[in-house]
Amino acid sequence: MPGDDGLTDQLDVVLVRALLRDARATLAALAQASGLSTSAVQARVRRLEKRGVITGYRAQVAAEAVGAPLAAFIEISPLDPAHQDLIPAQLEDLGEIEACHSVAGDAAYILFVRVAGPQRLEELIRRIRDTAQVTTRTTVVLQTYFEERPPMVLKPAQ
Repeated sequence: MPGDDGLTDQLDVVLVRALLRDARATLAALAQASGLSTSAVQARVRRLEKRGVITGYRAQVAAEAVGAPLAAFIEISPLDPAHQDLIPAQLEDLGEIEACHSVAGDAAYILFVRVAGPQRLEELIRRIRDTAQVTTRTTVVLQTYFEERPPMVLKPAQ
């Protein structure tokens, strides 16, 4: 059936966009935004969840408020590229790492990390190097203008 893996029509697009703006929107608010009944909205949202379009709901927390105001990108490359690449699994338990991206370019991976300050960043870099046997190159974030933008929801699946 077409659309089993995505948005089936423009009403799905409207609902997903509304939930991206406010994941805590009530069924009544979603019904008003889409022109559907609350029961129809509930059924559609459940289908979107079941198909994996909506993968979850989460709270966003201010990094400064939880003691991790310093953000940085750390490029990492294995010391010996001939060895089996287990880097993501080796670093998975380091809670300061918010994201690990496999990339094309000079580095093998780019990590996004948040820590309490420069000393904690230095300690984290040391742990990353020791744990995964990698070289690193770090860029400290001075200011963030926007982040955590949701993917653009343009149209239903074809």
